[in-house]
Amino acid sequence: MDTRIRDLDPIATRPLFDIVVDLHPKQSFGAGPLGTRVLHGSAGGTFEGPQLRGTVLPIGGDWALYRPDGAMQLDVRLALRTSEGDLIHMTYGGRWIVPQAQRAALADARTRHAVDPASYYFRTTPLFETGSIRYAWLNDAVCIGSGYLVEGGVAYKVFQVL
Repeated sequence: MDTRIRDLDPIATRPLFDIVVDLHPKQSFGAGPLGTRVLHGSAGGTFEGPQLRGTVLPIGGDWALYRPDGAMQLDVRLALRTSEGDLIHMTYGGRWIVPQAQRAALADARTRHAVDPASYYFRTTPLFETGSIRYAWLNDAVCIGSGYLVEGGVAYKVFQVL
């Protein structure tokens, strides 16, 4: 073993917020050299946690790339407005991996929200930017999120990495 490797404490997290993002109907840019690019535009939503809460503004969205292997690569930009009126820019990448056996069930927009989230892998890496003094601590926060589908959109449990 390399003597430069050190033992570190396990990575710890704490809940930051739960967020629901309502989505407009998807817009497909078609199949390109890397896969099929689709925009899932934000139609609004809400977020709430121990230290902040507010609304998701109806701008931004996910410029997702559906890869040839069936995985989805996320490229999301959202605008959040806190209950105090502060604006926060939220960005995240991530992966949504759906086993072949679940793809048909998840393709039906009317019932896909009923599919058990434990049957697919949906993880994100949120980062934040704000000029708000009250929420300036978010500018240095690294987060992880676990996603799932809801009626009309998507939701995440977001955790701050300590």
